Formats: sequence, structure tokens, C-alpha cells
Amino acid sequence: MATLSPLLKQATPVLAERGEGVYLYDTDGRRHLDFTAGIGVTNTGHCHPRVVEAAQKQVATLIHGQYTTVMHEPLLRLVDALGEVLPDGLDSLFFLNSGSEAVEASIRLARHATGRQNIVVFHGSFHGRTMGAAALTTAGTKFRAGIGPLMPGVAVAPFPQAYRYGWSEDEAVRFALRELDYLLATVSPASDTAAFMVEPVLGEGGYIPAPPAFLEGLRERADRHGILLVVDEVQTGFGRTGRFWGHQHSAARPDVLITAKGLASGFPLSAIAAPAALMEKAWPGSQGGTYGGNAVACAAALATLRVVQDEDLVGNSARQGARLGDGLRKVAADHPVIGDVRGLGLMQASEFTGADGEPDAAAAQRAHKAAAERGLLLLTCGAYGNVVRMIPPLIVTAEQVDEALGLWSAAVADAVG
Repeated sequence: MATLSPLLKQATPVLAERGEGVYLYDTDGRRHLDFTAGIGVTNTGHCHPRVVEAAQKQVATLIHGQYTTVMHEPLLRLVDALGEVLPDGLDSLFFLNSGSEAVEASIRLARHATGRQNIVVFHGSFHGRTMGAAALTTAGTKFRAGIGPLMPGVAVAPFPQAYRYGWSEDEAVRFALRELDYLLATVSPASDTAAFMVEPVLGEGGYIPAPPAFLEGLRERADRHGILLVVDEVQTGFGRTGRFWGHQHSAARPDVLITAKGLASGFPLSAIAAPAALMEKAWPGSQGGTYGGNAVACAAALATLRVVQDEDLVGNSARQGARLGDGLRKVAADHPVIGDVRGLGLMQASEFTGADGEPDAAAAQRAHKAAAERGLLLLTCGAYGNVVRMIPPLIVTAEQVDEALGLWSAAVADAVG
């Protein structure tokens, strides 16, 4: 008898039978408000009719056309459509299956293109679990413990976590950029540094937005030293933060953009985008793969993009994200155990801390569990597991946001008394 690995722990007790919009239904027929969206994947909601139709139609015509063997129309149409929304100049795409794979591909590209070996990442980063991506991940030791030695050539600089440091945002940004300069002077010389890799909002690291001045400071240093700026938009892309791309809350422009999660509404698909002149510096044979650019996934991604555009899901993310953030702050005002509420768009989080300011993971876990019992599905994150995050589909309505806030308020009251 076979079983799933015992390490695969469920965040909620739900045995899902079907999904519709912002709701999941379990095998007992109970409806759950899904504010996890498959970890930020189902941006168009569960089983959006247009995505379902596109995938069903494609399954009936061509399921797998391996794209270094033959070319297929869904991939070509998707490339054209993404050209409408990618930042100016990022006109060349390479498709893969997962965020981790795309991160790995960006490492290869950065090293090939610059002839340099080092990658600088930032405290709290999450870039994946594969060996190269894990070496870049500092959101928690569980992602990298016991598998060393990890890939060399990685240096870690501070991220401007204002709440953690007890500083203003400006103070945190000045500190982080000053320490980055120090790192370039002491650990990873600019002449050996291929790329800075950064998330516009730390994901597993605690849902901490990167201040615009920080991203702009990275861009300035990248330009000054000939370093590439690689922006990991795996979770923040496709409207999640209230802009199409998370980095667009700043004036910084990436040299390489990584996307996955919301790209195809649940079908496995990821990509890196870069200027053609940069992409062509990758060495022959360094890009490829059996399933990347799968025809069904590409058809679903094209339908996803059109839904995002036609239904103004980026605008809805900004509007409902503001409503959700305001509501979360009101809940926090009644419960001092919630020390901070933060986020961008529909990527919001509440951090639980004790009276001494130390992380209170137990309270966060109790609130998370109480919410699930009431029918609101959430996730935790942060190095200490003391942050509860809300990531609803971008189709969420004001009424559903208010419903979630009511359930959350009751759950926190249950959790902290």
C-alpha cells in the first residue's frame, strides 16, 4: 500500500472536491472561503469558465508538443500576448514548469551573460527548494537545512524589514542599501557579482513589501557596477499586488523578470523574460526541458491573461486589497497581539507578536486554525511562523472581503481570548 510522504503536512483540514470562484467545497459539501488561492496561483478564481474552456479545447487537439522539437500555436500566441504586459525591453521569453526552475534558469543566464559567478539575495527571500534556488532562499532554515553543501557564490544582504528592526521605512532602506554597499566592498566584489535577485514583496519571508526607494537603490547600484537586477515575480506578478507586476510600485526596471503561479491559473507554467540581447548570451544547451511551454498550460495562460485584462482584475486587486488591509488594521487595533499589518493589493498579512515584541507563533497558529474551523482558509509564513497571510483570488468582491474579515475577527478573538 502506498501513501503520501509524511512530510507533506496540510495547512488546512479540507479534502477539496471542487472549486468555484473564491470558494472550495469539501467532500461533505461544506463551502470554504479560499484566501490561499493555491498559494497565490488561482488569480482568476477556481475553474474560471474561460480558462476551463480554453484548456478543454486544447486537450482535445494537442496536449504535448515539446517546444524544442516542434512549435505550437498556443505558445506563439502566449508570447505575443505577454509582450503586451511585460516591461519595456523584456522581449524574449523562456518557458519552464515551476518557479524554482525559472529561478535556476535566471541564475544560468546571469552567470553566462556577465561572466561573473556571485548572486546577491536578501534576508527573508524565498526562491525555491531545488538546489540552486534553495541556496538563494533565506526565508527559513527548513528550506535549506541538511542538504549542504549548497551552491556556492551566494551572498546575503539585509532586506529593509522596518517592523522587525523597529525603524521607520526610510531608516530601514538607508540601512539595507548601506549594508549592500558594504557587502560589495567586503564579501562579493562588484566585479564578481552577476546579479541582485529580489522579490517585490517577500513571500515566505513574511509578506513584507520592498519600499520603492530600496528597489530603485538596487537599480542604481546595478547600473553603476554592471550587475543584473533579477526580479522574482513568481508570487507578486499577474496583478497580485494591485499593479500588473509587483516591481511597478517603484520606478525600478528589471533586467530579468521571473513569473509563475498566477500565470496559468493552476496549470504548471513559468517563464523568465529578458531583453533579446541579454537572453542570447545564454550558452547553447542551457535552456530546454521536456514539459516547458506545454500546449495546454499555454492555452490556459493565454485565457488567464485575457480574463485579467477584460475583468480589470489588476484594478480589483488594488481596490479590494485596500479594503482588506483597512479591515485587517481594524481587527489589529482590537487585539494588541497583532503587531503589524502590511501588504500590497491582495497580498496582505498580520504579524503576531507578544508584549515584548517577540514573535508569537502559537497565537498565529491558533488564529489560523480558528479561521479554518469557521470556513476561512489561510496560510502562515515568516521565519518564525507568526505571520498569517491572506491571498484571495483577484476576482474577490467587496462582500466576500467583508465576509472574510468577519470570520477573521471572530477567529482572532477565539485565538487570543
